[in-house]
Amino acid sequence: MAADASDAPRAWQSVLEHIESQLLEGRLRPGHRLPGERALSTELGVGRSSVREAIRVLEVLGLIRTHAGSGPNAGAIIIATPGGAMSSLMRLQVAARGFPVADIVRTRLILESSVAGDLADATPAPDLAAADRLLDAMDSPTLTPQEFLALDAAFHLALAEASGNQVITATMAGLRSGIEGYALQGLAALTDWHATSARLRTEHRGIVEAIRAADAAAARTRIHDHISGYYAETFIDPARTPAT
Repeated sequence: MAADASDAPRAWQSVLEHIESQLLEGRLRPGHRLPGERALSTELGVGRSSVREAIRVLEVLGLIRTHAGSGPNAGAIIIATPGGAMSSLMRLQVAARGFPVADIVRTRLILESSVAGDLADATPAPDLAAADRLLDAMDSPTLTPQEFLALDAAFHLALAEASGNQVITATMAGLRSGIEGYALQGLAALTDWHATSARLRTEHRGIVEAIRAADAAAARTRIHDHISGYYAETFIDPARTPAT
């Protein structure tokens, strides 16, 4: 039986769009502090994990800085306003949900194949601890398909972050809602989610293994096949899978 995918936007996207609108309208400016997780969660009717996810995207975009702890400097402070290219990236985050799936996939193949190869070639070796934590989280048998795919998207963003390339990282963050959206849409085409998720987990670990082995060719091939494979399985015949 195929898994069901919801057409509703993910809760973290609603939080992100709420904060974005305040930034773009000037109600939030550099030096202002965001309300705490609990306050935003209550105000917007979402879980605190969704608030944290939205804040993480804003931090990747360079718009806020977060400080842990409970003192007066704790929480998230606005450090930039979304002007010029940054504003375009923020609009990309929202618009990505409406992009043709094939275009998003082709863009991923170009960007992520490059990221995987660069990570494998990097000296010193890149820090993949964040990716490892997400892989471990994806092994939980209690995850729903939607939760798994959210972690999957976070894993791919974590690889981009590990590259240290801020433009690629921001672009991947901007495309994230579109990536997760088509992955969720594809659930309806799957007849055996357990088998698919097991394969995806194996592919994820194979990508990381190739990066750690400094095998750039294998890293590029594995991430290309991983991205195009899910698309082929859920949207089109494998013979028509986009090529780089």
